[in-house]
Amino acid sequence: MPDRTAPLVVIGDALLDIDVAGSSSRLCPDAPVPVVEHATELPRPGGAGLAALLAAADGREVVLVTALADDEPGRRLRAMLERHLEVAAFHLHGGTPCKMRIRSGGQSVARLDVGEGEALDGPVGPRVFDAIAEAGAVLVADYGRGVARHRAVRARLAELPRGVPVVWDPHPRGEPPPPGVRLVTPNAAEAARLAAAHGADIAGTGLSAAGRCGRHLGRAWGADGVAVTLGSEGALLCDGSEAPFLAPARPAHGDACGAGDAFAAGAAGALADGADLPGAVTAGVGNASGFVRAGAAAAVAARLAEAGTPRLVPERGEDAWDVVERTRRAGGTVVATGGCFDLLHAGHVSLLQQARRLGDCLIVCVNSDASVRRRKGPSRPVTPAADRVRVLEALSDVDAAIVFDDDTPAPLLERLRPDLWVKGADYAGTTLPEADTVRAHDGEVVLLPLLEGRSTTRLLSTTKGNAS
Repeated sequence: MPDRTAPLVVIGDALLDIDVAGSSSRLCPDAPVPVVEHATELPRPGGAGLAALLAAADGREVVLVTALADDEPGRRLRAMLERHLEVAAFHLHGGTPCKMRIRSGGQSVARLDVGEGEALDGPVGPRVFDAIAEAGAVLVADYGRGVARHRAVRARLAELPRGVPVVWDPHPRGEPPPPGVRLVTPNAAEAARLAAAHGADIAGTGLSAAGRCGRHLGRAWGADGVAVTLGSEGALLCDGSEAPFLAPARPAHGDACGAGDAFAAGAAGALADGADLPGAVTAGVGNASGFVRAGAAAAVAARLAEAGTPRLVPERGEDAWDVVERTRRAGGTVVATGGCFDLLHAGHVSLLQQARRLGDCLIVCVNSDASVRRRKGPSRPVTPAADRVRVLEALSDVDAAIVFDDDTPAPLLERLRPDLWVKGADYAGTTLPEADTVRAHDGEVVLLPLLEGRSTTRLLSTTKGNAS
């Protein structure tokens, strides 16, 4: 088992990334290129430096083993990193790599790369040796500039106990991982190139090709698992099982710069905490998706400048209140309904479909577990509230669901103020305690037809009868 008190050690090539962000409203008079004005320089670590920074963002102890030149970019890079983690660096021959992106309106219009430094074999110093030896887990972020190729570094990695998980994020110009690595994390394009370099003839794209590449590389490298990252589709883990494991990504739009580093850092952190390979890949996908939704590498630079921390603030997903506000701004009709929805059945689906057709959004008010127990008895609910909400929100007719803990939805409807409150026709002839609340805000109560013979109580009684 990994030592969860030991640091996560990130090994690899660190770069200095600089975003020069401004605005542009005209072209240069002597060439058809935009003139970027009011520019602000936003520096951040790149390469293994970004991976280490992301791994340390939530307070984890991280040591970065890298090579840095004694030049102005190298000193800037070290100063930024040492505010958040330990840097164990040896000499980089040549200039520190620096990538400068000129951006306007959130889009890159040009990039300038300077510094062709390379980590050549030579002394690395005792702190590098000690840092690797003390690692609870290792992430190698290879950017093809020699740190992962350095003989002394590789020798020290080979001496690690088997229980120390090593994640290797490869580069087509870099070095292959040594045998026994816990997880290798190429993206789909890298996996195809690397598999071809190892003699594979794999045609096509998509999951099938990614799986064949991952299996081929796993055998070629002797790795426990290969996770081929697929961008917005997630990551495919090939670990010798009969079928690969797919960790799907949540939808995320925008600049994906640095997402591979976020994935590798998340997976390495999960392995350091004792996760298995599927769990680590799932954690990596979640980390990368959140990173992209929060603005990716450009947002890291902005957060460093504004708050002095690399920790990103995730973009908040749209909730029920956002849906209602958006619908009302557009002049639409807000429809709401409510109930336990303990075991979702065809009767529920029919009611929800009819309700959604009456307006421009449908909000479902769901009884909490405690509220269901008060109404239905101690054996209910069968399904906890979080799962009931998840199932409901997966239906195309449901725009959002809200859990309420009161005996009736009236207090929630006082805030929600729907234009239409929908219930099933089985409530005909009864007094709905929430009806006055709905009508007090110019809403109306509507009863809709039910599918005969469908109810959760009947489903449960039938199940119990069959079981006996």
